[in-house]
Amino acid sequence: MNTNGAMPGQKSPKKKERVIKKPTPPSNVTTAFLILRGAVAGVTGCPIGGGDSTPSLMQPSYIKDGYASGKFSVGFGKKTGTACELTIPENAEGQSSLLDAVEKAANRIVDEDLSIQVFAMERDEVISKYGNSIFDQSQLKPPKKKGGDVNKPMLCASIPNLVLGVPPGPVLASTGGIGGKIVLERENCNVTAGKKSRKGCDIVIKFKISSEGFDSTVGSDAIPITSHLDPALLQPLLTNQIRMEEGRKLMEALLAEELEEEANLASETNVKESVEDNKEETFVVNIEEVTGKIDYSKLVDQFGSKLIDKDLIDRIERLTVGRGTVPFLHRFLRRDIFFSHRDLTKICDCLEDNKPFYLYTGRGPSSAAMHLGHLVPFLFTKWLQQAFQCPLVIQMTDDEKFLFKGEYDENTGDNLDYFAQLTIENAKDIIACEFIPEKTFIFSDLRYMGQMYPNIVRIWKAVTNNTINGIFGFDGTSNIGKIAFPAIQAAPSFPSSFPVVLNCGRDSNMSCLIPCAIDQDPYFRMTRDIAHKLVPKSHPLGGKPALIHSKFFPPLQGAEGKMSSSDQNSAVFLTDSQAEIEKKIKEHAFSGGQDTKKLQEKHGANLEVDVSYQWLRFFMDDDAELDRIGKEYGSGSGEYWSTGKVKDRLVKVLQEIVGKHQERRAKVTEDTVIEWMKERSLI
Repeated sequence: MNTNGAMPGQKSPKKKERVIKKPTPPSNVTTAFLILRGAVAGVTGCPIGGGDSTPSLMQPSYIKDGYASGKFSVGFGKKTGTACELTIPENAEGQSSLLDAVEKAANRIVDEDLSIQVFAMERDEVISKYGNSIFDQSQLKPPKKKGGDVNKPMLCASIPNLVLGVPPGPVLASTGGIGGKIVLERENCNVTAGKKSRKGCDIVIKFKISSEGFDSTVGSDAIPITSHLDPALLQPLLTNQIRMEEGRKLMEALLAEELEEEANLASETNVKESVEDNKEETFVVNIEEVTGKIDYSKLVDQFGSKLIDKDLIDRIERLTVGRGTVPFLHRFLRRDIFFSHRDLTKICDCLEDNKPFYLYTGRGPSSAAMHLGHLVPFLFTKWLQQAFQCPLVIQMTDDEKFLFKGEYDENTGDNLDYFAQLTIENAKDIIACEFIPEKTFIFSDLRYMGQMYPNIVRIWKAVTNNTINGIFGFDGTSNIGKIAFPAIQAAPSFPSSFPVVLNCGRDSNMSCLIPCAIDQDPYFRMTRDIAHKLVPKSHPLGGKPALIHSKFFPPLQGAEGKMSSSDQNSAVFLTDSQAEIEKKIKEHAFSGGQDTKKLQEKHGANLEVDVSYQWLRFFMDDDAELDRIGKEYGSGSGEYWSTGKVKDRLVKVLQEIVGKHQERRAKVTEDTVIEWMKERSLI
């Protein structure tokens, strides 16, 4: 006899196909599975099924120690939460909070006793109307054909606005019929997330129905009906969007924790660096203070932005100079003065795809006369507007300056009107920078607040007091206006803040690019973290404003920190005369040259600390001449071997820039300012 049971010369008998029959779960367990499947999807913001988020087959439910139970899993993709809006937490505390939210949502659905619609439909019709998304993994492949089994009617179940699926067994007529509370058995539940997970990101749910009695029948209390769900009602359930209040609260809590961690890091802005004498120096960068010798590489790492590399520079050149909108790249890009960015590559994508975007920058009017440091972002913004041919909004934060620097006198009252008048004076200098009039809107917060207020309220709602205090260092002594102000600076990042100027509503996909000094970045880190709440899902940047950061323009006394309006001798003002410019440069500009001619000719100047050379990098447009000055001054040879020669050249450059600016500004009247601040369409 052969080993297969056949005699020699005989054919082996056919092997019987092994059939494994899984028990049909009780109706209350099947109903609990349906509820939990909807709760997981609604809390995490994943589709009800399809793709990586398709639930696995529920393991055979069973009766144990007087209660009914079941188990299933849902996959969210290879990376952390790519199939859902909520980023699946990697830490144990966050994962526990996720399970809490799912359990709470499920039991709320039970308490609401929602009706369950049940209808029978052939498999082909199910797929044609609803797609594969309502199947679990075991149901994706059709059954093996045995007569008419392929299109055997399937029992579909729907809890309106929550879930639609083909359950593994009969369901009850309503969610409250399960006869108890859904309890997640935590020791058998598991959330997998993080880069180290080979299997990807998923959640395993093991549950029981906690009650004294339970339904062990396999029959259904629900009566199958012939009608079926409108396919249009299924569409919201197929999106990557949180649909349950428990999920929204969880996301806000997780985001608040993340922002507070970021804020704690950002508020500690003292960074140590090695110096020649082996001592450590610190630099401080925040919205109110910039001191010390800035290490911009460390600052970028600390803030989490990205350096502008050569590939991005080349791409910008192709999209601007290559299109003929400007003759050459701005010197600030060529010389790494605007050096860091957030999502500038996506703005380039918008430009290539002809998707709209606008520029947003601003000025806090703290003095009637602006200085050269204030001019830097406006000179670059002017170039960006010309290069991109896009609209520009300029915010005048007269409210901010009053909140931070305003005063009150018992006899004369407060000085809010003083800052309002400074806005007019500073606007004249901004207009003199020669922006495109029909594409530029200058606005005062004190006058324009009404249009922005809905978005300001939304931002206030999305950001906690602890987050603001952590990012900006406010404490119990800060007036409430300071705490509220970050939302006001954030609001112009959203096009819907300009319904007339940009012709945008809340459904707008228009992106925003903000050129600014890097000390303003904390405002927009906060903005980017909550931006998704103010824009449609289809927004190309998820609502986040893109940023391009500049280095600081150094004061005359030394190439550290940034220029200040409060020290007349640290800055050259746009109102200074030709003689005043010369005097300030020659008397106050810190020199990196040597003490004697002999030492200067031997060692040359230290260009990194020499203010005159650094200022030439900002304002001399001729690369070849700047390179020559650097080589000669740095080696102590040639025409520009000495500090005096370099200062003389800088004086001429500044006198020409300031002189021409003063000529243009003299032509700007208050009526001109009113025209530029008039609310009108730029599109």
